[in-house]
Amino acid sequence: MDKTPLVTIAVPSFNQGRFLDDALTSIFQQQVPVEVFVMDGGSTDNSVDVIKKWAPKLAGSRSCVDNGQAAAINEGIALGSAPFVCWLNSDDWFLPNGLSTLLAALQSLPQTPAVYGRSWNVVQETGKRTPVWVEAFDESRLALRCIVSQPATLIRRSAWDAVGGVDVQLQMAMDYDLWWRLYKQLGKLHFLDDFVAVNRDHEATKTKTMRRQHYQEAMAVVLKYYGHLPLKWWLAQPYAVWFKSKKG
Repeated sequence: MDKTPLVTIAVPSFNQGRFLDDALTSIFQQQVPVEVFVMDGGSTDNSVDVIKKWAPKLAGSRSCVDNGQAAAINEGIALGSAPFVCWLNSDDWFLPNGLSTLLAALQSLPQTPAVYGRSWNVVQETGKRTPVWVEAFDESRLALRCIVSQPATLIRRSAWDAVGGVDVQLQMAMDYDLWWRLYKQLGKLHFLDDFVAVNRDHEATKTKTMRRQHYQEAMAVVLKYYGHLPLKWWLAQPYAVWFKSKKG
């Protein structure tokens, strides 16, 4: 098999050493030539030890205080040169053959900026597994919720470069914002009806610890690219931000 990397993968991480090994294992078990850059934000747990373990396979890594997740993703992808790119958060993982499934689909669609498949949401504490809400790409549906699962997405590098990567001003909705910009500038993303990745749900995720900011950023994204906010957002925000947080 040709070892020239086809996919550049950035792995942003901060104090996720307990999960990082699973993420990297899932990447290097894929039957795809990759170049992987671990962008660690100066972790104080065992992350550096995990990075050292994988160093022979990594294309690059660093561990120091940085400017946040979005900046780390852009940095990692910029270090590579493969024609397709993605990022895998250190608490998520690819399913077997997930990346090759995405790659084959995107290679067959030369005018498409990105493809995305399905993913599972797995609760770390209980092991409960449910499918992430993903559906075929449609602007009106995207305006209601993020219908694209980030760990299950592969992007053409030329498309990534054209839109300038993820917005470093965003902490929570940088992926949602990216899907909108790819669509608005380059066309619809292609939906692949296959499970390709897993989103790990645990107590320290930003989605759980920063609910209010998550909704504020997502609503701003919809308003910016869709022109108005569907009523759903005003109805769902109190439940998601207040009631769910009270339930823990």
